[in-house]
Amino acid sequence: MRGTRTTRYRRARLPVLSVVAACLLALVVAEPAAGQAAPDTGFAVPYSGAPGYEYLAPTQATAPDQVNQPLGRQAADDIAVRIGLTADDALSEQQYRDLVTGRGVGGDRDAARIIDECAWILTNTAGRPLLSDVDGEVTPTVLGSYGLYVNAEGLLQSPANADAPTRQVNTLIAPGGYVGNWLRDNGATRSLIALYRSAYTVQAVYGFAAQQISGTAQLVTNTREGVISTVGMSMAPPLWIVNFALLYVLNPSLAAAMPAYWTPIPEAVADAVRSSPTGQVPYSDHRAWFE
Repeated sequence: MRGTRTTRYRRARLPVLSVVAACLLALVVAEPAAGQAAPDTGFAVPYSGAPGYEYLAPTQATAPDQVNQPLGRQAADDIAVRIGLTADDALSEQQYRDLVTGRGVGGDRDAARIIDECAWILTNTAGRPLLSDVDGEVTPTVLGSYGLYVNAEGLLQSPANADAPTRQVNTLIAPGGYVGNWLRDNGATRSLIALYRSAYTVQAVYGFAAQQISGTAQLVTNTREGVISTVGMSMAPPLWIVNFALLYVLNPSLAAAMPAYWTPIPEAVADAVRSSPTGQVPYSDHRAWFE
């Protein structure tokens, strides 16, 4: 991926975890995949999302080498088609570069910075580490499959945490917000319409509901075959698909860098995050669980 580092994270492409505000849109929704039975993923409503699309979200990793592995372009293109998008719906390379650098008609560098940081958080997979200050040392971390990330100050948290760019970006992607206005003003209305006509809209409804009931920690419980595990909100099916759709429309290669599998957060870490009044814990206190 192209880009140079900002003072917080490496610059990438756009993003967004819980674009939950989009659930307010009353637009045409893509039909669920025909004949596709709802899988037993272990996620309960609303964390499971729309049944017709749940099978497209990441499954639980069954081998260590699957953890934090990216989707890859072929898998991303296949998922895109199944949720109602194609590569032709994506922004042009110039439109994409202008959006993530705050250029173009109505461009804003502060908004672009938030969008950029979101992209790195949501694609924090092998080869795309985030760099953070951990006990005074610049430390790379890759935790995408856990649905967690380490912020610039060295705090471990869910991407849906109130302090995260991936949560704060909701005002930018809400109907009538910066992103939609920028796309319309810069010749990308067709991409915006394609996004709203995809599974993005129906999944955003579930994602919004999931975030509203998940408290400060923004973690999700998965129960399958009697085994209870925890993962961060960004890996719950509706939120993952919402973010996938957004990233794919911005740049398909970015969506291809999203986690291909989810993996449980070590329970001691999940308990610490749940117990924290901010939903954040020092990564230095828990890094041994991930190394």
